[in-house]
Amino acid sequence: MKNIKAIIFDAYGTLFDVNSAAEKCKDKIGNKWETFANYWRTTQLEYTWLRSLMKRHKDFWQITEDSLDKSMSVFKIDNSMRDELLDLYKILSPFEEVPKVLKSLKEKNFKLAILSNGTPSLLNELVSSNNLNNLFDDIFSIEEVGVFKPDSKVYDIPVKKYKIEKNEVAFLSANTWDVSGGGNYGYNSIWVNRSNNIFDKLDYQPKLEIKNLIDLLPKIDTK
Repeated sequence: MKNIKAIIFDAYGTLFDVNSAAEKCKDKIGNKWETFANYWRTTQLEYTWLRSLMKRHKDFWQITEDSLDKSMSVFKIDNSMRDELLDLYKILSPFEEVPKVLKSLKEKNFKLAILSNGTPSLLNELVSSNNLNNLFDDIFSIEEVGVFKPDSKVYDIPVKKYKIEKNEVAFLSANTWDVSGGGNYGYNSIWVNRSNNIFDKLDYQPKLEIKNLIDLLPKIDTK
């Protein structure tokens, strides 16, 4: 991992815990809260891919609402919880090590950015609510190109902005399909394997596999 000029992070599942909204409501949802949270996330991702393929774009917040509505119906969760879950999704909790690692990387003078399916307003609120405002050079949203990951037009965004080569980017994601998408595009993709999963068969193997962001620090050479 040499000659890296920019370190780009996926947001959902990588920096921020997508299950934290449902977890904060687990007393109301009951023991099924985690299964429900995983179903909501899976449905949300499926809708991004299907809408990209159908060329029927909705922004990520609309998809988050649609996938929640389906998930609540499947799990028979009272509709009175809808607004609470959506409000909590806007302020998802970061994983424990995230602030410390971002500060350390910032001190090493890397370009730091988020590249996410989220809308600009949603991402800005997420970063601001967790006091991470001053740690990112840019927050890139797929809304700039109107199609979701893993379309190559998304991965083009930071390369064009920073005027760097694809292989000068270290891209981190906890989502295997996103790691493959960035890697097949030309990034040095790093898999943040928080859940001890098995990697996909999508013509790419991660440059690195780490358990959390702390593991990244000794792997990245300073410029």
